Order: sequence, then C-alpha cells, then structure tokens
Amino acid sequence: MTDATGPEIVLTRHTQPAGPEIVTASAPVIEVDGRLFKNSSGSGTLLPYEDWRLDADARARDLASRLSIEQIAGLMLYSPHQLVPFEGRGPFTASYGGRPFAEAGVPPWALTDEQRRMLGEDHIRHVLLMTVSDAAVAARWNNELQALAESLPFGVPVNTSSDPRNGPAETAQEFKSAAVSVSHWPEGLGMAALFSPEACFEYASVISREYRALGITTALSPQADLGTEPRWLRLGDTWGPHSGLVTEYTRAYCDGMQTTPDAVGGWGLSSVATMVKHWPGGGTGEGGRDAHYAFGKFAVYPGENRDEHLVPFVRGAFALAGPTLASAAIMPYYTVSWGYGQPEGVAPRGNAYNTFLIRDLLRGEHGYDGVVCTDWGITADPAPVIESFGSRCFGVESLSEGERHLLAIDNGVDQFGGNSAVRPVLEAYGLLAGRDGEASARARFEASAVRLLRTFFRCGLFENPYLVPSESAALVGCAEFADAGYAAQLGALVLLKGASVVPQKHGQKVYVPVRTVGARPGFFRTIEPAREVDPWDSAAVDGRYSRADDPAEADFAVVFVESPLSEGGYSVADLEAGGNGYVPIPLQWRPYVAATAREHSIAGGDFREATADRGYRGKRVVCANAGDLDLVLAAREAMGDRPVIVVLRLHNPPVLGELEPSADALLVDFGVSQRAIWDVIAGAYEPSGLLPLPLPASMDAVESHGEDLGFDYEAYVDAVGNTYGFGYGLDWSGVIADKRTERFQVT
Repeated sequence: MTDATGPEIVLTRHTQPAGPEIVTASAPVIEVDGRLFKNSSGSGTLLPYEDWRLDADARARDLASRLSIEQIAGLMLYSPHQLVPFEGRGPFTASYGGRPFAEAGVPPWALTDEQRRMLGEDHIRHVLLMTVSDAAVAARWNNELQALAESLPFGVPVNTSSDPRNGPAETAQEFKSAAVSVSHWPEGLGMAALFSPEACFEYASVISREYRALGITTALSPQADLGTEPRWLRLGDTWGPHSGLVTEYTRAYCDGMQTTPDAVGGWGLSSVATMVKHWPGGGTGEGGRDAHYAFGKFAVYPGENRDEHLVPFVRGAFALAGPTLASAAIMPYYTVSWGYGQPEGVAPRGNAYNTFLIRDLLRGEHGYDGVVCTDWGITADPAPVIESFGSRCFGVESLSEGERHLLAIDNGVDQFGGNSAVRPVLEAYGLLAGRDGEASARARFEASAVRLLRTFFRCGLFENPYLVPSESAALVGCAEFADAGYAAQLGALVLLKGASVVPQKHGQKVYVPVRTVGARPGFFRTIEPAREVDPWDSAAVDGRYSRADDPAEADFAVVFVESPLSEGGYSVADLEAGGNGYVPIPLQWRPYVAATAREHSIAGGDFREATADRGYRGKRVVCANAGDLDLVLAAREAMGDRPVIVVLRLHNPPVLGELEPSADALLVDFGVSQRAIWDVIAGAYEPSGLLPLPLPASMDAVESHGEDLGFDYEAYVDAVGNTYGFGYGLDWSGVIADKRTERFQVT
C-alpha cells in the first residue's frame, strides 16, 4: 500500500444453508459431506481442527498436537501495546518499511514492520490493541492482520485484546486504552453506584458487540478485586468493597461479554472472552501502595479476610449463570500476597510465582481450567532502583528469565502478559525437557496451547476473523449504544448533599473557577508538571447557563474538584533525606502527618533496601491538588449566601471534613462526561446513584483499618447528620431507600 486510501484486502465469502459463513483471503475452501470448510492447513483434506462441526476443545487439542514448540511458545506470549497507526506518540515506536509513519506514505491501517515480525517470526497471535483512530481503520487493520496470519502455517488467526476502553473520563488509575468512538459508560465505581447487576449485564452485552466490530475478541477485564483499601491507586476501576455486589457484577459482566444469544454453548460471533483480574484479589496493598511498583509489592491481610477476596472469582467468574459457565481467563496480580501459602524457607513471591496460589488453590482446589495469564511485565530482570516502573519479578530476582518462566509454567500459568520475547519461553521448555523428559515437556506446553486456542474456536475466528469496515463504523458508538451508556452515566452520579439546591433554574450566571494541580509522579513514575485545568465545557453546559468570570456577578458557583492526588506512598526526597522512602497516601487536601499510622510495616524486604520496615509513622505529606480545597473555601466566602455546588471526581474516597461544610450541594462523579453532570445540575435528570463504598470520617480512621477489610472504618457524618456510608445517596426528595438498598446491605 502506498497511498492514503489503499486497497482493501480482497475477501471471498462462502455462505452455506447449514453452517457458518466461511470468509477467506488466501486459504482454500473444501467441501466435505455437502458442507464447506476453510482448509487453513492447505493439506487438501479436512483436518479435525478445521472441522467446525466439532467442539472447541476437540479442535484445540488437534491443532495443539500439530504445532511446533516454537509456535506454541508464540501463543504463550502477548504483544506490547499496539497503536493504529503508530505515529510516534509516547513511549511506543514502530516503523513502516523502515520509516516512521509520517514519512512512509502508508494508510493508517497498514501493518508495521514489528507486527509482521510478531506474526511471521515469533508466532505471536495475542495482540493488545491500545489506540486506533476510528472503527473503520480498526476493521481494516484487523483484516490486514488476519490476512497475514491466514497466509502462515496452519492459518492460526489473531486474538486481539483490549484494556477497558468505554470510560468517558480521563482517569489516573492505570494506563488505559483510548475510547475512540465507542459508547461511553461510567468507570468502575460509577457502574457500581447504579447498584444494578442488570445494568452491568447490559453494559457488557453492548460493549462486546463494539469490541467485535473493532476486531477484539478478548477483554482484559473485569477488575473484580474487592476495593477494600480506600487509598489504592486502582480503586476507581473496581466495583467497591461489597463482596455480594462485586460478585453479582462479575457474573453479569462475564455473562454479558461472553454470551452470544441463541448460540450453542453460548459462544459465537458476538462473544468476547473475559480475563478476570486479579487473583486472589489485588486491593489489599499495604498502606494503599500499588504493586505496579516494587515499593508497593506487598498485599497484606491484617483482618485475616483472605477468603472474602476470593468470592467474586469463586462465586462469580467461576459460576456464571449463562451457558459459557466460567470466565475464559484469569490474571493474577503482581502482588506478593503476604502470608499466603509461602513455603517455609522460600522467599515470598509474586502471585504468578506462588505455587500455592496458582497450582494448589486456583487450579487444584477450585478446579479452574481456563487460561491463566500473568499481569504485564513480571518476567524481566529487576531495575536497579526500587522507585521505577516495570520491575516486577517479585521474589524471584535471583532466577534467570528462563527459570522464572519455568516456575510460572510449573504452577499452571499459560501465558505471559506484555512479553513478546520467545527466547525465555523456549529456555523454559529446554529446562522442563531436561528435568522431566521431552514427552512430558511437550504435553505441558500442549496443555497451555489447548486452553489458549479454545477462545479462537469459540469465537469463530477460524471460519471468519474478518470485518466489513462500513458495518464496524455504523455499529461502534451508534445512537442506541451511546444512549444506553449515557443513561448509565446519569444514573451513576451520587448526590450527597443539597437536594434543595440542585437543580438550578436555567438562564443564570454560574461561576466555575479554574483548578491548579501541582507536579507529582505520574503512572510511569515520571514527574508530571504542574498544570491548570479549566473545567468549563460550553458544549456540556449547552446554553443553559452563562459563565461569570467574577463570583460577585454569579447567581451560583460550581466548583470542580477531585480526590487528593499524592506520590503514591513513596518519595525519593524522603529517601535522599535519610528516610526509608515510604510516606503516607493522604485522603485529605490539607497537609497530613501520619501520627497514628502503624509503627512498623506488616510486610517488607527487598534486595535494594537496607531495611524491611516500610513504616511511615510521623511523616508529613502534601497532596498535589491542595488548591481544590482552596477553590471551595474561596467560593464559599465570595458567594456569601448564594449556592456553592461542589462536583467531586472521586477515584479514592476523601475525608470530607475540610470541604463539606462549605458546600451547599455535593455531587459525586465517579467518571462520567461533564454533560451528565450539568444535566443533573440543570434538572434534566433526578440523581439516583448510591455510594458503592463508605467515605472515611478521618485519616485516623483510615490508618487504623485493615487493608483487607472494606467496612471497618468509621464513615463521615455531614453537618445535617447524614452518614456517607455504603448505599447512601439523595434524590430530590431526600435519602434514597428502594429495592437496591434492600438488596445490597452491609452485614
């Protein structure tokens, strides 16, 4: 391809009265018993894996037996993040015929040199899609990718996956996929605020169709961790701490994503395999620190509440109500789960390396036979400093890469997230064959291949992995799906205070101050510079109000704030000043001193640290967005007796004692579009959301709670006596009490 439009892959469609449509780019089609089959092998005879009349397991076993070890090793890898096109943004680069995209003269859906090598040389068939310019480009890129795969030995197609991509708001919790033109739904806690597994099922059913129209057949979701630790970086992507609600949501999401209506066994052309994360629950990091980083690698259980964190998996993901029966895949978290099955004399290890957690508990006790895929980047050698991104071979730093892969494979792991290097997988195979014999090693690799290949057959990829770009463009983000997502966004907003203040009549002047956010380490631990954020969105306001630059001219104020932003529990400055580097994660906007934190950490130990004590008692921190509180206080003073409405973007539950008394109304946004916020303020929609987690009364309450317990800290009580606990929310009549609050209660 050499021009901006470029020809499409030439596809041949073979329809038949009984059986699936067969679509090919290069593979021959043969007729057997009056039926048509894609002869992906090119053998001229129908092989069992090519026979769509057989079940997915039988087809997978046949194909696995035919693949070379090198080909199976490729199946066990996951590509790095793919951008379509690769335009040289951020840390990701690629080339087109040896040149950057801007100079290559190729269309945006062209395959990169790296993608061609991934498929042709490294046998990779699991590709992680991050950004794509639009649905039609995604469909064309998918067709290019699938046509290349079809031309290679055995014609094994590509299983494209995605992180969550349907959220409408920018989030800081994790590196996410771009939304493109998909329907927009609330983020995790926002969906939970609906208190409706039925809405979660609808959500999953819609986005599964959008995913398939983008060429995506595996969702790296849901995040079924119990959100018991209020300071955790990834809390906003969970469904909260209530195990009953999270379990029902997990089941509903997996059923909605995986089930093709009326398909035999539930699997079909609208099915998307789910990869539920993170076994055995990743939300208990000590002090709220996150295990993307070595300084946050320890998950602790001071409340001995391990079993409850397994409930969303065991009673949800492994016990679906629909015909697909169980989630297709499980992802363990990075964490070292402290005191969780570590043999005496063996250093604590990350979950994928923990024999008890994977082999004995997941595979053995709970009999899970789906794919187990590691979280991203756990096999590479550790970085020399602990404050780094991507240093996650926790507890096995002394092993070689090949030995790390072998340990995980011995435990029952099938796939290595974010690892596109085949060499260490083949090294692991050599070690396994040397220890147990070639036949045994081959059988173990085939077992993983079977589990991995099932999804390809279940989703119909061998018969037709191709898309019609115009149909993809028409479906993705269509009015029906967009309206459903927007309705969920409206329902996710929680009014905590001010039922007599919201709504405000149209035609008034509103004061919306500009926010300032200080510099702080970002997700990749590089310093994000200080910035100004102007929350005013004239399109979202839609002419209902005019903006007053001076609060003296305003009829009311709307102050947009977000949860306190911090360094994530680790400070290089503290380390350089002679400390251990560990600092508190504040949930308040004013400077915080951890006077009541535990004196010594529960867990610790790292070859880069002089002490195993990660305690931070007595240390002081300042959040990066302390100016948010200043805006509220200043607005209160300037507005006098005119209303001040505070809109809180909540990714972690803040201590509201500093802010709430100055707000006449308080509206919580868990990750929705600004139009939904203004619709509530303007009275176009009556708020109906409920808090999916309690808001803490104080930082002392947070410090005294156990990271594995979700309801052991005192909840905040506002000036009029309302307790901001689980299930609390207001509509315009007062405190909401309905079937949802009866259905989900804290016992």
